[in-house]
Amino acid sequence: MSSQNIYILGIESSCDDTAASVIYNGKILSNVIASQKIHEEYGGVVPELASRAHQQNIVPVVDQALKKAGIAKDQLHAIAFTRGPGLMGSLLVGTSFAKSFAYGLNIPLIDVNHMQAHILAHFIDEKGFNKPSFPFIAMTISGGHTQIVEVKSYFDMTVIGETIDDAVGEAYDKSGKILGLGYPAGPEIDKRAQQGNPKAYHFTKPKVAGLNFSFSGLKTAILYFVQREVKANPNFIEENLNDICASIQYTIIGILIDKLKRATKQTGIKQIAIGGGVSANSGIRQALKDGEQKFGWTTYVPKFEFTTDNAAMIAIVGYLKYLEGDFAEQSITASARLKI
Repeated sequence: MSSQNIYILGIESSCDDTAASVIYNGKILSNVIASQKIHEEYGGVVPELASRAHQQNIVPVVDQALKKAGIAKDQLHAIAFTRGPGLMGSLLVGTSFAKSFAYGLNIPLIDVNHMQAHILAHFIDEKGFNKPSFPFIAMTISGGHTQIVEVKSYFDMTVIGETIDDAVGEAYDKSGKILGLGYPAGPEIDKRAQQGNPKAYHFTKPKVAGLNFSFSGLKTAILYFVQREVKANPNFIEENLNDICASIQYTIIGILIDKLKRATKQTGIKQIAIGGGVSANSGIRQALKDGEQKFGWTTYVPKFEFTTDNAAMIAIVGYLKYLEGDFAEQSITASARLKI
């Protein structure tokens, strides 16, 4: 890579986190995130509230990212921002800010695909974390996305499997809601699953062709199961919560690992990199480790702070695109349904 000294500011605003990060060559100097607590009351992200909060947060977050990195804004070489996919109102705040800031500083503007960024977060220079070599299989699992991608180079990626309905993180959150857990429910289900019996209750895995996923049927099955059991015993949930969580998690992980096994068979690629908020789940991490033993996989999980929505992953893509001279025009617009 280039020996030039390059500072890139990355801005992420695709959902409910306002984030900014400064990268120096391949190394992250700052990674600042302002999370929006307001959505917890509603049990999900409210788009209108999210975009308003981004408007309040973006200037202080960028200011803090520059201060933590110890640089002035006129030392920046380019501004990278999330163009999509995501919530339109949220994306517009980041896009407008990035365009104005780049224009004011008279430096290049770089648009970033949020899904590519989750995958390329693996290339941040971070002590103790290895980078995958090409080609590899990437699985992005989060509240809004579930995808399997064949990655041939930094910007040559093909989606070979994705969810046809709900994302995996949504399956966790909706299951948590059924069980009366808070939002987001994933971390709580994961914690309880570790104390429960994963085979206490059986949920049928949906049959979906190829490498695609479906989680809406599983969600419905869990709802009917809980309703039926609570009818027979009103204390069913509190008496069996750990076992229910363990059984739900066991089923979800089984679905993900089955598809990964199929993907490695189909492509002959045994390097697997995961990203997205759900990759913080301890059960999934363990299942991947087991896959190394059982199937000869080599697996990569980025540092926790780079798995959920963050600007460091936007900054690394900005850096890689900067090296290729791949810049955006000032006329560029946000795209809520941007594809890889």
